[in-house]
Amino acid sequence: MPTYISKEGLQELRDEFEKRKTLVRREIAEQISSAKELGDLSENFEYHDAKERQGLNEARIVQLESMINDAVIVEKTEGGSDIDLGTTFVAESGGEEKTFQVVGSTEADPMAGKISNESPIGQAFIGHKVGEKVEITVPSGAIVYTIKEIK
Repeated sequence: MPTYISKEGLQELRDEFEKRKTLVRREIAEQISSAKELGDLSENFEYHDAKERQGLNEARIVQLESMINDAVIVEKTEGGSDIDLGTTFVAESGGEEKTFQVVGSTEADPMAGKISNESPIGQAFIGHKVGEKVEITVPSGAIVYTIKEIK
């Protein structure tokens, strides 16, 4: 499955991947080695904790590698007539305007206005044009947005 991501986001994934493969792996290996020197491994909290963190780190490395290999770069789009992946736009609801950007799921940050193309909100906006109304159902009810501008 493709990972839709910006050039900057892909670089962040690559940086985390390299850090985890080198620095984090080495730190955990040193902690395991130190913990082994303490003796009985069956009751050694430090050893079991380090082994658990090692497993989590290795799982994240595999996940990052997959995301990097499946990355599809999304260019920020400017202008255009309708909303799509990479589009930044302004929408108004209840007299309040909000700026959103449709991004891939790995870069989603709703508090910063970055909405995933896979989320119900992102999917609701995709394909719509300036002036159109979009109704989004949320747990507290329905919100109606009017698209004011595509940047």
